Amino acid sequence: MDVSLVIRRRLKDLGLEQRGLAAAAQVTESYVSQLLGRKKAPPAPRRTDIYDKMEVFLRLPRGELARLAEVQRKEELKKKIGDNPPVPLFQEFRALILRKCVPESRARVRAIVESEPFGALERLVTQKLLDVAKGVAKEEVGSEKWVRLVARLGKRSYEQMRAVILKLLDTDVFSVSVDACIPFLEPLVTSWNIDLETFGMEIVLNRKIAPDRLKRFEFVEREPEEHAAAEPGLQEFLRDKSLSGDATEEEIEFLKMLKFKGRRPVPIYYYRELQNLRDPVHFRDSAQSKETR
Repeated sequence: MDVSLVIRRRLKDLGLEQRGLAAAAQVTESYVSQLLGRKKAPPAPRRTDIYDKMEVFLRLPRGELARLAEVQRKEELKKKIGDNPPVPLFQEFRALILRKCVPESRARVRAIVESEPFGALERLVTQKLLDVAKGVAKEEVGSEKWVRLVARLGKRSYEQMRAVILKLLDTDVFSVSVDACIPFLEPLVTSWNIDLETFGMEIVLNRKIAPDRLKRFEFVEREPEEHAAAEPGLQEFLRDKSLSGDATEEEIEFLKMLKFKGRRPVPIYYYRELQNLRDPVHFRDSAQSKETR
């Protein structure tokens, strides 16, 4: 049983329509139609709030759709990796990359990316632009005011832009598409440049959309560092799936960076630290940060 089947059956049982589901999830009817018609893969649960909204509308237990989506995505990923090798980018997406490149580097970059389909330089630039765009979107997507601003700048409706952002958060460098990326990247990215000797990148963002306007990425050679052995308490925490079963790679990396002197933490410490990291009460959102500056 997959996500689309569960939703369709629930709509039928409750006598509800896709239009109402779309309104509750704050996306377009087209997005819901593609999801239920299996023309679109279910989005990653940890990158979207759509399942929470749908579960409330469909009167389903909290987390049920997200759990089904996780299983379905893993199965589809296995098939995708096995059967479909990476393909070149859409021409429209390549055109956007070249258009946003600063004028003084554009001709040289164009010659390189057009000499080979989805070569190393194009993959590198695409990955960095996606990383930046997804970082901004993930931080701000919960703000209706922000989504409406981006929608206005991107000449889309609020529902259309929410659907675009959900697609963007679920994409990667090998599955970029015009409808998932261009409507958001176009208003977000003002320009980008790359040093073709060091591959250091600089990305300038629209100050109306992104609180941190300038992003820089550098590739620096470093001497190998001595890494201390993982804390025994952390190793026990990771082995105990009742404590760490839903921890993401990003969260685990954070826990690995914690350093201690003297006393050694036990597994429950890492569990509590993980809950602290997830609790929004412990962090300011971007709007609050701006007010305190």
